[in-house]
Amino acid sequence: MINLRPATFDDLELLRHWDEQPHVIASDPNDDWGWEVELKRTPDWREQLIAIEGDRPIGFIQIIDPAREDSHYWGDVTANLRAIDIWIGEETDLGKGYGTKMMQMAIDQCFADSAVTAILIDPLANNTRAHRFYERLGFNFVEQRWFGDDDCFVYQLSRADWKNVKVG
Repeated sequence: MINLRPATFDDLELLRHWDEQPHVIASDPNDDWGWEVELKRTPDWREQLIAIEGDRPIGFIQIIDPAREDSHYWGDVTANLRAIDIWIGEETDLGKGYGTKMMQMAIDQCFADSAVTAILIDPLANNTRAHRFYERLGFNFVEQRWFGDDDCFVYQLSRADWKNVKVG
């Protein structure tokens, strides 16, 4: 069983460790998460969560309101969207269904707010495994776009599409 809890400053060393793992670097090569600062901040437009399997941390999820977040990473977007970042911390935990369950939980959490109309994600353009993963969850390709030095595919899951997706 997987549970989500808020990330805290006590998670600093764990997140730094995960950030140094080759599979995490490969999926997010140019981002500096600024953990020392960001774990102390709790803006109302962001949730940073640690996924726990049993009593063991296995991954990280960030959910933001892309219209309100302060870096304007997503540029000009409409209100009532959410954007998700997700990763599994240890390579040995990949391929066990944890990511699917974590995403389902994050998606459900996003759409629990009845105002939210869609969710955005931005895997690297060359990460075909991630593309298949998100497509299986009901996300649809929107565009190829550069975010800083990263060539990404933007995907979107609308509320209507989410209601029609069954993932087993």
